[in-house]
Amino acid sequence: MLSILDRYILKKYLGTFSLMLLLFIPIGITVHLAEKIDKILEKEVPFIEVALYFLDFTIYFANLLFPLFLFLSVIWFTSKLANNTEVIAFLSSGVSFYRFLRPYIIGATIVCGGALFLGMYLAPKASKGFNEFKYKYLKNGNDGRDRAQVYRQINENDYIYVSYFNVANQSGNDFTLEHFDGNVLKYKIAAKKIRFNAKDSTYTLSNYTKRIIGEHNDILESKAKMDTTFAFEMEDLTPVEYIAETLNYVELNDFIEREKKRGSSYINRYEVVSNKRWSLPISAYILTIIAVAVSSIKRRGGMGVNLAIGIGIGMIFIFFDKIFGTMAEESDFSPIVATWFPNLVFAILAVYLLRNAKR
Repeated sequence: MLSILDRYILKKYLGTFSLMLLLFIPIGITVHLAEKIDKILEKEVPFIEVALYFLDFTIYFANLLFPLFLFLSVIWFTSKLANNTEVIAFLSSGVSFYRFLRPYIIGATIVCGGALFLGMYLAPKASKGFNEFKYKYLKNGNDGRDRAQVYRQINENDYIYVSYFNVANQSGNDFTLEHFDGNVLKYKIAAKKIRFNAKDSTYTLSNYTKRIIGEHNDILESKAKMDTTFAFEMEDLTPVEYIAETLNYVELNDFIEREKKRGSSYINRYEVVSNKRWSLPISAYILTIIAVAVSSIKRRGGMGVNLAIGIGIGMIFIFFDKIFGTMAEESDFSPIVATWFPNLVFAILAVYLLRNAKR
């Protein structure tokens, strides 16, 4: 059962965190709108789409930066408690420092649970709307999916290749499809150009050739143009880089397994997203303990000193998170290590600061 102390601190914890979100999210929306308003007006985007875009942006923004907001809010209200000598009063009444931490841990658990639900289900849906609007209206229809040298396994027997694929035109150059039975090549389809027809989900091949491998002689077919269907989607020719952000946790894990079988070059990028669905919510505990340890001491400079220390630590955490995430996405660096290493480093820091604050 929660005591008066627990309820008092928990109310401060959740209230200040909510207030921090309410203060900073409108600022983020305003700055973002100021940057994009010219393109939105130029393309005469319907108001309802703009409203939905900024709703998605709010969820996306909150999910991305909630650890920093939580960290600063805990430092803010705990510094006020320390400056008002309330922390000293609590501890002088016989409450141990670890007992003093209990409502903070309860609050971190509530925030962690909310962040898990947000990151697993709500944020992916918001990310999809956010990215689709951005690439439809703000980037001239080019979502960065144009690819050079795409080579993928699409199922157990088939491999496809294009030297370049343009999403805007839904067409690619130097297309080949190789069909194997075990390790034996059975036939190979090649075309100078491939174009996807969205109307009937067919493909048009220009300068089409098909070589069927025979036991003694090959059979060669060729046509100037041919319409056909394939057992792959257009997205298989040019996978969306941000697609991992738009899938809920179960869908994302299934997607990663399929992409591994296809030999995707973006596996690390997808696994970084998957691991962050867990590592960011867990960071709520670590950042809460650090914030309490830093701000529960009454300092000569008051809250300003605590906030300066907190902002510095928060920026270092975000730097670690971004730099290691980028390393994993762009190299063979382990995605698990990249996403959990910042938490490990700051967990060690949290233990050190907590032991000093207790003394």
